[in-house]
Parts: sequence; C-alpha cells; structure tokens
Amino acid sequence: MRKIALVGALAIAFASRAAAQAADGKALYDELCKKCHGALGTPPKTMQAKFEKIKKFDAEYMAKRTDDSVVKVLTKGKNEDMKSFKEKMKPDEMAAVAKYVHELAAKAKP
Repeated sequence: MRKIALVGALAIAFASRAAAQAADGKALYDELCKKCHGALGTPPKTMQAKFEKIKKFDAEYMAKRTDDSVVKVLTKGKNEDMKSFKEKMKPDEMAAVAKYVHELAAKAKP
C-alpha cells in the first residue's frame, strides 16, 4: 500500500513540475512572431508593405489551419519571407505558439 501511495505522489509531483515547465506560447509569440505578425495577429502596415504574402491570423484564416499545420510552417518555413524557426524553437515551443495563434484568432474582432 505504501508503494502505491509513493508512486502516486511521485507521479503527481512529476506532472506538476512538467506543467510548470510547459512552453509559454504567448511569450514565444511576443519574442519571435509579433514583430511581423502583430501583437494581435494583424501584421503592421510596414510588414504588410515589406512582405506581400504575410497572413493575418483572423478566425477565417485560422479555421482552415490545425495546430499541426502551423507547427509545420514554423518547422519548414513557408516561402522566401517566412523562414524556418526550427533553430529557434523546440517542437513543444512550436506547439505552444500554434495553440496561442489559434487563441488570438478566436479573440480577434471581425
């Protein structure tokens, strides 16, 4: 009985620690994505002028994209303007950013 309780306590402690260390999608987005894609997912006019293909992360656009498809773009890049972030983010960090971008789209005003 003591072994089961100990194993359970260790599992809870490990899960709590892992949750505390989870990647912060907003912080990563603010650091690596906001300059081009804007704080709320709408690229600033200067970036729209510089990168004609840059996308706005609104509900319509993001409804057609899964977290996995966003991670794929972050991993491989999209075109000459959107380079890969595989050297700047780990896979779990990319997943956190993908989740955050979907949250932004859900909050965006039409």
